Amino acid sequence: MINVNTAFSFSAGLLAVGVGWGVAAGAGVDFLGCRPDCATVVDAQLKAKITAKLAANRRVSGRPLCITFEDDPLRERLTGILTPRLTNPGRCLLNCSGVSLSFTIGVPDPVRSLIITGVRDQARGVRSFDLMPEGATETHGVAFVPGQVAVLAVEDEAPAYFAFASAPEDRELEVLVKQKMGASNLIFEMQPGERIQLLEVAGHGFALDEQKGKDLVFIAMGTGVAPLRSALRHVLKRKEDFGQCVVLYGARTPDDFCFRDETDGWEDAGVELRQVISRPDGHDWSGPTGYVQSLLDHVLPNLQSPVALICGSLEMIDQTRDRLGQMGFRPNEILTNY
Repeated sequence: MINVNTAFSFSAGLLAVGVGWGVAAGAGVDFLGCRPDCATVVDAQLKAKITAKLAANRRVSGRPLCITFEDDPLRERLTGILTPRLTNPGRCLLNCSGVSLSFTIGVPDPVRSLIITGVRDQARGVRSFDLMPEGATETHGVAFVPGQVAVLAVEDEAPAYFAFASAPEDRELEVLVKQKMGASNLIFEMQPGERIQLLEVAGHGFALDEQKGKDLVFIAMGTGVAPLRSALRHVLKRKEDFGQCVVLYGARTPDDFCFRDETDGWEDAGVELRQVISRPDGHDWSGPTGYVQSLLDHVLPNLQSPVALICGSLEMIDQTRDRLGQMGFRPNEILTNY
């Protein structure tokens, strides 16, 4: 069964729709906590238009498709069909003459004010920020999937994207912030008690429930470890559902590794951790050198039915994807969070 995640973006801001192609009608689908509380039927003509859009935007690389219907008659058509039938935001099934699509439908979440509750230096020019929505007491209450991204805003700067480094079930939210420019630079200097605005949660994240029983290989470079840490913390709370966990983590120097205070705990939990640096000169480093992709040959032959989760620069992701493809990975066995 084809499993392609597609994002429909509406410029009017009325609703956002994410489509998973190939879901069987009436199947018991795990929607990662979203509510399956509405359903509707789309006529054959609309089905044909959606199918044409998907076909026109299909990519052979296996990456998620991205489709926008801005200034498109189909946007108004979908809005007109879905809005009157929407009882609550959540997941819905659209049955198009025997072909079913699973939709995420909902009015965008209101802007939430997040209070900084903790700040820690993680690496050179990188800090982690613990965040709690204003008014929340026991848990953060923000719905997201491991690997998804928080769109954060501070005054007088354009919004910026920060992957959640915490698991959904953690009490507080956590993000990594690298000092560079714009909102990132301002947030980097903020202190506990100050506020950041959460505009929305973006990206499709990692569909971990679909990987139960498989070995998981987390491949990260630099601050790309943030969304993989979110996924790893989620997995370690239900370790019996998965096979072996391997973390391959690359950085420029030893000073650029984040969450160094946690790695012993990962290994104690049975995670195989391998780290590599690309610029060893002037550093006390006895481990491997090079790029994180170079570690694949030493790990993958020992795994059964592995799935790779990748996060890093676009160049790193492309190179890692190509190398995994050469090693026999199918596109649906190579996951990215966005």
